[in-house]
Amino acid sequence: MDDQPSVGAVIDQIAPRLRRAREGRGVSLAALARTTGISTSTLSRLESGRRKPSLELLLPVTAALGIPLDEIVAAPRIVDPRVPQQPTTRDGRVLIPLSRQQGEPRAYKMTIPAHDKEPHLRTHAGHEWLYVLRGRLRVRLAERDFVMTAGEAAEFDCRIPHWFGAAGRGPVDVLSLFGRSGERIHLRTAGGSGGRRT
Repeated sequence: MDDQPSVGAVIDQIAPRLRRAREGRGVSLAALARTTGISTSTLSRLESGRRKPSLELLLPVTAALGIPLDEIVAAPRIVDPRVPQQPTTRDGRVLIPLSRQQGEPRAYKMTIPAHDKEPHLRTHAGHEWLYVLRGRLRVRLAERDFVMTAGEAAEFDCRIPHWFGAAGRGPVDVLSLFGRSGERIHLRTAGGSGGRRT
């Protein structure tokens, strides 16, 4: 099946791309009109989609803005957005990546076995966000101890001594977002109470 955009869809993108390119370079419509010899009203209609784009119009505009024509008229390449499911095991925990490794924050689904109950506090740079999918999760932050259940979320600065593991008789499934730069994730759930002190 062809998953590339139709010609009409590509043409529909020309007007907003032109406007973004011009505004991104801090060029007014009047200044662009003076440079290209194309009237301000024609440029305005071109950017609003009320004027059909043609090479006669696009070539001088892209030249004046110093951008390649392909940047305005090329169809974006659509790639398969699915993340390959490649589970790895680390210290008995199964990690499944949910994001591509090039960027941050990195997302994982983590299954922690029931026997992983002994806290081993550690510190490192970054910020972590956790969401419990199934089971009971014990979170230790310095001297504080919490037990979280399905539907609850937590986030913390990884420079605080921390550990999390199983708190029940079975394994626990967790979603984890981690960013090394230390920024807050800024995600919240509506129903979670944020953990209960044990």
